[in-house]
Amino acid sequence: MSDQKQQPGQINIELDEKTAEGTYSNLAIINHSSSEFVVDFVAMMPGAPKAKVKSRIVLTPQHAKRLLKALGENIGRFESAHGTINDTEQPSLPLSFGPAGQA
Repeated sequence: MSDQKQQPGQINIELDEKTAEGTYSNLAIINHSSSEFVVDFVAMMPGAPKAKVKSRIVLTPQHAKRLLKALGENIGRFESAHGTINDTEQPSLPLSFGPAGQA
């Protein structure tokens, strides 16, 4: 990449191999204060009484709103290409994890 000229206003983002693998999550718990949103990504395994937070992302309110907009736009494009994503009703989970959050 050192051969390529970076255009003005362009951001050079590096992605190492381990981060590129990603982390699986099937539950997100969202909490907020007056100055930040905290999103905890959890992997719940069937029948397991305990789950661990696999990743935590802390966002400013402005970035949280941008993320919401970007997710909405990407879901719209996905559904245009692949059809409607069915949102199945999830059973309530007895989470003992600080203040109530929603995913």
